[in-house]
Amino acid sequence: MRVFICEFVTAGGLRGQDLPETLVPEGTRMRDALIADIEALPGVGGLLLAHDDRLPAPQASSVPVGANDDPWAIWAGLAAQADVVWPIAPETHGLIARLIRLMRAQCAHVVACDLAAVEICSSKFLTAQRLAAMALPHVPTFRAAAPPPELTGPVVTKPDDGAGCENTRRWASPDAAPRDPDLIIQPFVEGTPASLTVLVRPDGVTLLTVNRQHLTETDGMLSLSGLTVGALGEDERLARLVPAVVAAIPGLSGIIGIDIILTPAGPVVVEVNPRITTSYAGLHQALAINPAAFLPEFIRDGRLPAIPHLPAASPVEVVLR
Repeated sequence: MRVFICEFVTAGGLRGQDLPETLVPEGTRMRDALIADIEALPGVGGLLLAHDDRLPAPQASSVPVGANDDPWAIWAGLAAQADVVWPIAPETHGLIARLIRLMRAQCAHVVACDLAAVEICSSKFLTAQRLAAMALPHVPTFRAAAPPPELTGPVVTKPDDGAGCENTRRWASPDAAPRDPDLIIQPFVEGTPASLTVLVRPDGVTLLTVNRQHLTETDGMLSLSGLTVGALGEDERLARLVPAVVAAIPGLSGIIGIDIILTPAGPVVVEVNPRITTSYAGLHQALAINPAAFLPEFIRDGRLPAIPHLPAASPVEVVLR
């Protein structure tokens, strides 16, 4: 079995523009954790990789993507050689959806959510609407161009299709925030920022870890400086919330992330990531199992192994900057 791991940022997706300081460390940590986990699986005969030639090659056989190269054409060629492809990309500008389409046109086995689910999750506004329709706890989300009059107090603005903390800013009030049609606006919710790493398979949903996010704020701009994978324990409210969120967005599959805020009244959903997130970098160590071993795409005989009883995760620090 040959596996192509295509992490958009490190694989040359930003060739032709400056590499962002925030995305390169996250992409590198996710990619390297995937490489280690996939190589440890029985039956994997080799990895296919590409890398932006401004970055170190992850392996000697990795294909460099230079200034005059078309990364999408290079990726298509590698996907055609693979038995399984695992694409990772930000939701920004529909990149993850485009990458999934490309990979599915070249390879029969792609570790990815259905495109309908990706479309919903790629818009924080649409995600909030879907969660509201299912009466699930979430951060109220509005178009920044027309915030409702009942929205008061500190607020946060961010791109509707942004990934992570990209261009996320806190404002003292809605009146201070920009009326940008590309942004959404949300009330600033006090609580503990966290994320859930979730395994979604045809036979059910498993909450793998509850991770504490470490956010920093500089002149109103919020950024993720790191996280502690498995730092927080599961409770009944999270156990009910996770399968309900997955059911609300049909087509989610594989290992996904759900960003939440833990408040005294309970957890509220911020967004849903239809892909692995930075928490994957510490997932294997936190669980003491290889999470990739439970994905259908890597099961050789077609029978899904049962999910073992998972003991409490051991906290693992993932430092980004």
